[in-house]
Parts: sequence; structure tokens; C-alpha cells
Amino acid sequence: MTIGEALKSAENRLKQVGVPEPALNAEQLLEGVTGTSRLLLRLNREDSLSEACVRRFEEWVLRRAQREPLQYIEGETEFMGFPFSVTRDVLIPRPDTEILCEEAIRWLPTGGSVFDLGTGSGALAVSIARLRPDAEVWAGDLSEAALSVAKQNAERNDVHVTFVLGDCLEPVKHLRYDMIVSNPPYISEQERKELEPELGLEPPMALFDGADGLTFYRKITEEAPKCLKPGGYLLFEIGYRQVDAVSTLMERTIGLPFRLRDYGGNWRVVGAEYTKGQTEERVTGNA
Repeated sequence: MTIGEALKSAENRLKQVGVPEPALNAEQLLEGVTGTSRLLLRLNREDSLSEACVRRFEEWVLRRAQREPLQYIEGETEFMGFPFSVTRDVLIPRPDTEILCEEAIRWLPTGGSVFDLGTGSGALAVSIARLRPDAEVWAGDLSEAALSVAKQNAERNDVHVTFVLGDCLEPVKHLRYDMIVSNPPYISEQERKELEPELGLEPPMALFDGADGLTFYRKITEEAPKCLKPGGYLLFEIGYRQVDAVSTLMERTIGLPFRLRDYGGNWRVVGAEYTKGQTEERVTGNA
């Protein structure tokens, strides 16, 4: 079978089941199987594929036709230009989240400490550690399986991150940080009905709060003052419909909020400097 024949067959199969951009998906899958760039695949459509490549490609196409995300099939993705391993135990890092990472790097003081709450694959924590080697980076998650993936990604990117297992800020309640950053589960039960099939294969606990989408914002904004230094920052990724509600929560317990859109023009980040009050002195993450 030639490259062109394999791509056309895969495109038709994916198109039949409603996969968006079937031709591009077919090329991406074959690129992953062969290790050959999409450009070279297009230029060499008459070249033959080995039987082993054809079998693996057909297996991957079948998985994609069942609406498994491409990143899970290939086992990796990129975030902030860095490579990350992904499994079904973690949410797939998305380009929309990069604005949150950029803002965290912008507001984190030199030599500062940051806690990534609900780290998942570790995309935020590892990227911050790579781009801010002066910082002390901590990350936590409720899922042991997710933390295992995050630790692998820290090793893969050759950075040091302190990982902790536990619910919300509970495992670090005795510490204080210059920044807390979080991309919590924020899809409401109402919005859940509107989602594409691929999201059904990502871990539900990383996507859905089981209610109105604001559950974790309420919990974190209430607990964060105990773990933030005065003048520290709390930064959230949000759903574009949540900008006003999350801003109100931040203003009550943290400080005057600021908000940012992502590169697609949607509201994506709400943050605030902690100015609402001071708690008793605690041991900091970088004492």
C-alpha cells in the first residue's frame, strides 16, 4: 500500500464517522506511525509503506474513528513548545492554557514559590520550572495515576518539581507560596451535554465539577488565603462564561481581580493579588 492510498482510505473512514478534519487527522496519524513529517508524506505519496506500518496505522485509525483523541493514541503532545507524555489518566494539555502559564511566569517574583493545584500531566508546573529555573515549583493532585504521569514529565523535561498527593490545598496547608495557579474542573453538568465525543475519554474528575462549574473556584478561593503570602497571586484558568462569577469570588477573599482573554479571544484567565488580609506567619515553601 502506498502512502497516498493509506491516507485516502483513512480519510474516508474518519469522514464517515464524523471526525473533524479527517484528511489532517489521517496525516497526523501516519506521521506518528512513520516518524515522517506531513510535508514529506505529501511529497512522497507514491512510496510504499511496510506491512508493519500499515497494520499499526490501521489500528490507530480505528481508535481515532472511535473518537479517541489523537494525543492519547500517540501518547504525547506539546505544551509551551515542550514535550509531554499523556495517558487517559490525565487531561490533555491545550493551547488555551498557555496564557495561564505565561501569566504565572510574568507575575512570579524572582526566586518565588508556586503551587500548581490539580496538576494533571504536570504541564503547567513543568513548563514554569523550565522557563523559570529560579523558581521553587510544587504541584499537587488527587489522583496517584495523574501524579505518576506528571513525575515522568518532570523527568522527561529535566526539571525539579515537588509533587504532593491530596485534595485541593490540604497537603500544603502548613505552607505559604508566592503564587497558586490552577486549572480546576470547570465544566458544568449543563455544558457537559454540549461537548464533543472525544472529551468522554478524558478523566471526568479533571473536567466536571458535578454542579454549576464553580464548585472548585469557591473551594480554592476560600482556602487560598491560608497558603498565600501577602502580596502573592492566585491565578485561575476559567471557562469563557465564568469570568464574572469567578471575578466576584476572587474579590471576596483574595483581592481586586484582573482578567485576560486567550489567543482565540475568549475569556480564559482570572487572577488577583492577595491583599484582603494577612494570616499568621507560616513556613514558606522555600524557607
